[in-house]
Amino acid sequence: MSKLTHINDKGEAQMVDVSGKANTSREASASAVVHMKKETLDLITSGSHKKGDVLAVARVAGIQAAKKCWELIPLCHPLMLSKVTVDLNPNEKDSTIEIIAMAKLEGKTGVEMEALTAASIAALTVYDMCKAVDRFMRIDKVQLLEKKGGKSGHWKLES
Repeated sequence: MSKLTHINDKGEAQMVDVSGKANTSREASASAVVHMKKETLDLITSGSHKKGDVLAVARVAGIQAAKKCWELIPLCHPLMLSKVTVDLNPNEKDSTIEIIAMAKLEGKTGVEMEALTAASIAALTVYDMCKAVDRFMRIDKVQLLEKKGGKSGHWKLES
């Protein structure tokens, strides 16, 4: 049976010791989806929301969140990210904004949590900026899509 790496032999929470690991190229991508009313999506895509460019603000919020992941999640390591992207794609058919976040670095630990945090905070930012016009928004499908590098190698979510 697999062992939880963030729990020591006494059952206490611990930060994983990565000092003996080699630096390798690591990358992860994650997603989130924000469901909303058609009118809300139209407001966002037309650029006429009174709070400004919702997608631009959410993109910056997601990038900033990835950089601060270690401050938000207690046992995450502070990482020197080399790249973070956050793509927000309006889907008019489903009345959603689909978010894909990617984090990358050369380091001793993975960047899955940074990608997940970026996608989550970008989605929460869309919600925050639009909650006054649509209280029925819903965030779902926050999930890891792919990770590359490290001891466990390449992993990809199966469709």
